[in-house]
Amino acid sequence: MLNTSQTAASAAVSVSAQERPTRVRFVMLALIATGTLINYLDRTILGIAAPALTHDLGINPAMMGLVFSAFSWTYAAAQIPGGAFLDRFGTRLTYCLSVGFWSFFTLCQSLVGGIGMLLGFRFLLGIAESPCFPANSRVVATWFPRQERAFATGVYTVGEYIGLAFLSPLLFAMMAVLGWRSLFVGAGAIGLVFAAIWWWKYREPADSRANAAELAEIVAGGGLAAKPQRQPFDWRNAGRLLRKRQMWGICLGQFAGNSTLVFFLTWFPTYLATERHMDWLKLGFFAVMPFLAASVGVLFGGWWSDRMLRQGKSPNIARKLPIILGLLLAATIVSANFVDDNRIVIAILSLAFFAQGMAALGWTLVSDIAPEGMLGVTGGIFNLAANLAGIVTPLVIGAIVAATGSFFYALAFIGVIALLGALSYIFVLGDVKRIVLE
Repeated sequence: MLNTSQTAASAAVSVSAQERPTRVRFVMLALIATGTLINYLDRTILGIAAPALTHDLGINPAMMGLVFSAFSWTYAAAQIPGGAFLDRFGTRLTYCLSVGFWSFFTLCQSLVGGIGMLLGFRFLLGIAESPCFPANSRVVATWFPRQERAFATGVYTVGEYIGLAFLSPLLFAMMAVLGWRSLFVGAGAIGLVFAAIWWWKYREPADSRANAAELAEIVAGGGLAAKPQRQPFDWRNAGRLLRKRQMWGICLGQFAGNSTLVFFLTWFPTYLATERHMDWLKLGFFAVMPFLAASVGVLFGGWWSDRMLRQGKSPNIARKLPIILGLLLAATIVSANFVDDNRIVIAILSLAFFAQGMAALGWTLVSDIAPEGMLGVTGGIFNLAANLAGIVTPLVIGAIVAATGSFFYALAFIGVIALLGALSYIFVLGDVKRIVLE
């Protein structure tokens, strides 16, 4: 692969000197950013529906914690198989199937009449969404030179936050007028339409309209723009990856960052409604602010990381510093426990979510360190570890709230985990460089 890439870069030098590079890679970035927005909308509208849904279905906080967690059980378990499927069948087919099935299962949640059906569809949703982020990472590593990858990761990652930031008031209004089931119908229908758009528009670099100058620019910057090889899955390779300290460092760190994210995607509306006693109008308005802050944090972290890299800073500094500072700032969420004014509480939560957005650059590290031909499996292992937070965090918070009737210790739990994640990036990760399996 390396020799092929070098040959492609050399062959295109004379062409690239006379021809302005196209910008097809940014079309592909727009596609995965849109896909990520729909992905997070489909998995998190349950959090918005939760206050009304729990009342209608008679679900208590501990059981709701189990429902929130159910998605991540199968999502985490399917990461390595999903990554292997991605390496074997490629990005275009894998992403199309993933979007189509997860959108169908989202739509099906509008039909639930009890906790059994709800759990079943959440399990299926987790399986269907499992290849999404490994595929995103593969697109970035394939289409973007190294000095643009943090920005590209930030752009698609902002889809995790920006959709809910701008759509939350609309979603709360829909729920008030049409009921909580309408949220799942609307989100599922949007995803099915996007699956068809993805199949129509996405191509690998060698099969796309990118000209020789753009391909040379990508390859010269370390992008894997040569036609991808279909990689058969081997459990031994996954085991060899797990013996590398770089994998443990990014996995532990991402688990910590995801713990803060999962709180906002699951329990945050319930926290505002029950702990802070906000009505529906205020709930929709105040819920926007932390998500907007997180969107800014993601873009700022990616811009800052790439800027440091272009200025000559080492990858160890440029990639790790925004994440470490983000996790340290995310730990300030615990201070909301000691404030009565809801406006100040929202400001504290917005700062913590902004910081979590800065720390959401772990997928850039996956693109930087994954062995060639193993982006899917590397991303699958990484996302498996990261989404253990999606299992643990809702259950722990649900148990705490059920036992104490308060979110005090829940916020303390989130703060401590964020601090541990910062320590993982400082002391465990080591050098940021591509892993070579012996």
